[in-house]
Amino acid sequence: MGKLPAFVRSGEAARLFPVLADTSKEGRTLSIFLACLENVSGFGRAMLGGLGVRVGSRGRIDTFTEVMLAKTASDAKYRPDGLIVVNTGKSTWTALVEAKVGAAELTNPQIEAYLSLAKLNGIDAVITLSNQFTPLPTHHPLSISSVLTRKVELFHWSWGNVITQAQLLRELGEVEDREQLILLAELQRFLLHPSSGVKEFDQMPAAWSDFCASVAAGGTISAKDAKSQEVVGSWHQALDRVTTVLSRQIGDHVQIAMGRAEATDPTERIKKALSGLASDAYLQSDILIPNAAAPAQICIDFRKRVVTLSMRLKAPADRKSTKARLSWLMRQLADAETKDVHVRLLWPGRANATQYPLSILVGSPESATTDRPNMVAGAFEVLLVKDLGSKFAQRKIIVSEIINAASTFHANIGERLTAWQAKPPKIAEQKLEPASVSTDALRQQVEQEALQRTG
Repeated sequence: MGKLPAFVRSGEAARLFPVLADTSKEGRTLSIFLACLENVSGFGRAMLGGLGVRVGSRGRIDTFTEVMLAKTASDAKYRPDGLIVVNTGKSTWTALVEAKVGAAELTNPQIEAYLSLAKLNGIDAVITLSNQFTPLPTHHPLSISSVLTRKVELFHWSWGNVITQAQLLRELGEVEDREQLILLAELQRFLLHPSSGVKEFDQMPAAWSDFCASVAAGGTISAKDAKSQEVVGSWHQALDRVTTVLSRQIGDHVQIAMGRAEATDPTERIKKALSGLASDAYLQSDILIPNAAAPAQICIDFRKRVVTLSMRLKAPADRKSTKARLSWLMRQLADAETKDVHVRLLWPGRANATQYPLSILVGSPESATTDRPNMVAGAFEVLLVKDLGSKFAQRKIIVSEIINAASTFHANIGERLTAWQAKPPKIAEQKLEPASVSTDALRQQVEQEALQRTG
């Protein structure tokens, strides 16, 4: 057991097998998680590394539950669930932990109180854990005043992300110690059991159905409307669930693509999504899959009620005709399932794109050349289009359909595609010369240029 810091009046080490009442799901789940964070070195380094906290081979992680801090506000009614202390030998980093399981949600008054409490006691950060997904630990489910996070950092881990991290560490072989591997596997098994109180995102909010009905009736979409904002929030939760599922399926980290501004400020990501929703009644994002030929774009269209996954590839420039370029793509998709899959040809200039079912092009790629006989396609998009009809408005079904569409697209299309890459240039045979001749000629050229400059 690590030594309690001076600012902690009391507390106990996190237990792998906590003895708590059946009603204390949060305490039990958090204690097991913190014990694994402390005792499975690779797991602790990975989770804390995502916060920018480096734990070297000599670093030590200590975790505590039910802590009482030395300095408290006079009207304090909140008590943090846990404490993490990282000692690198040269410095110490500390964080209060607040966990929620089941239907319990984080609240502004509680987290704001912990930020104030952390500042009062010189604690570096507050970390929250809940069933709510966020794409980055620096993005928080709650909107917290920046004044409170000037001196104390605020991070969030979703339980779904914890499960994914545990699985990836095992599958990527980043934990070699047998006992630690067993602990990691048991942590994942426990968190996936209903008794833990951990529940991954599987249903849109009530506003989803109302929003879909309004769009179907021709209603206008306002970025300032509370339902629009709730729909965007649930869309981001669904996207984060997609990345965790894909990460577990392929055994590597899958991420949502974000620009620097969106990654730095979560509100920028929300604003961008609301803008697209209000103007075009659709939401979209790019998914980054390791070593894939290109990002996979996922889009949901509220007017058409379809979910679309797509990937764009540059056409091979070393092939001169559209037929030859398309044949290159068709060879990669020769064994792909063609149902609901389409290929879009992108032409140079302002020419409109043309689109064909994959089932037609696999057998006769030349059929795509009739519309533009004198042009050569510059790029291709391969699309999986799922028309959901009435299912689109059903809060639980739409989440499973989005997840299944993403998995199906990668298994059927994404993992088959390879981006075209130009070959390195060759030296023409007539220019091949013995090294000595080439060197002499180069020397003479340099000398002549020097004489011209001095002359």
